[in-house]
Parts: sequence; C-alpha cells; structure tokens
Amino acid sequence: MLLRHLLIAWPWVWAGQAALAQATTPAALQRGYEAVAGTPAQADRGQRFFVQRHGGEWSCASCHGQHPVQAGRHAVTHKVLEPLAPAGNPQAFTDGKRVEKWFRRNCKDVLQRECTAGEKADVLAWLQTLR
Repeated sequence: MLLRHLLIAWPWVWAGQAALAQATTPAALQRGYEAVAGTPAQADRGQRFFVQRHGGEWSCASCHGQHPVQAGRHAVTHKVLEPLAPAGNPQAFTDGKRVEKWFRRNCKDVLQRECTAGEKADVLAWLQTLR
C-alpha cells in the first residue's frame, strides 16, 4: 500500500523539485515548496517557526533578527548578514540552488535536521509579508 502511494505521489514530488531548481522569485520558490509539501503555506505559522528555538539554543531570529527586513548578525561569528526578507534585500530568494544550500545549513543549526518543504514554504510566505 505504501509503495502504491509513493508511486502515485512521485510525479508531484518530482515536479515540485523541478520548480525549485528553476525558481527565480520568492513566490515561485514558495509554490515549489507548497507542491512538494502538498499544502498551502501559512505566513503566521512561518513567523512562529522563525522565532521559536525548537529545543535548541538558536532560532532563525537569533541571527536574522526579529524583523529580517534589516541586516542580521551571526550569533557566533558576529558576521553581518544581508537582510533575509525580500523587501530588505531584492536578491533574497532569487537563486534556488543557493536558497537550498542555506536552508540546509541553517535548518541543521536550528533544528538539528533539514527543514521540511512545508516549513520552508511557511517561512517564505511570512518573509514576503514584511515591509
């Protein structure tokens, strides 16, 4: 039964991954993550996810700040980070490969695992609401 569900879902997962690889806007990336997750993003859930510590020392906001339209600062290295929200950094989330690289690294720091497609979609939805 599980194999049947995987075979049915596989084309949708592949299509979502292809969309991520070609995305050049935050909205396009979000749609790709939503396709993989199979559920629409929720900005309020993304905001909660961004500020929660998830059982560890850090949250996304630990480095990117509570209002990521402004520059952040890495919690350990103190390196200045470009604003994360597209309103503060028009280049944010325009390179799908780079986005995946940083989601993978940062999610492992914050969650001790990779983020799900749904979590990524939610965070992107919230970041796009910021001005």
